[in-house]
Amino acid sequence: MLWRCTVCGMLHEGDAPPEKCPKCGAPAEKFVALTEEEAQKIYTSDRTNDIHMEIATLAAKIVKLAQEGIDINLDPPCVSLFKQAKDEAWVIKLRSKAEIAGHASRGKW
Repeated sequence: MLWRCTVCGMLHEGDAPPEKCPKCGAPAEKFVALTEEEAQKIYTSDRTNDIHMEIATLAAKIVKLAQEGIDINLDPPCVSLFKQAKDEAWVIKLRSKAEIAGHASRGKW
């Protein structure tokens, strides 16, 4: 069974809620049992949320590498490509973060 803390949203898996929330310390009575449908959304979306987080992490690395290339300033075409890569990676990162936020707002986290 899956339980959600009504104070902070922390999830707990088990036959009963924890004595206190491991995140915010709320007592067991602040937990509610999720329906099968709600729990299934969470289990199903777990992997895609991980993928979005990894994409955001990789995009942040691209931004950092591109900035290094910009700072080296070898020649205008090279700098131009690094600037373009930095801008595109930033958009990719923001899209994945927005998708994760959308999942959370629909109970899929």
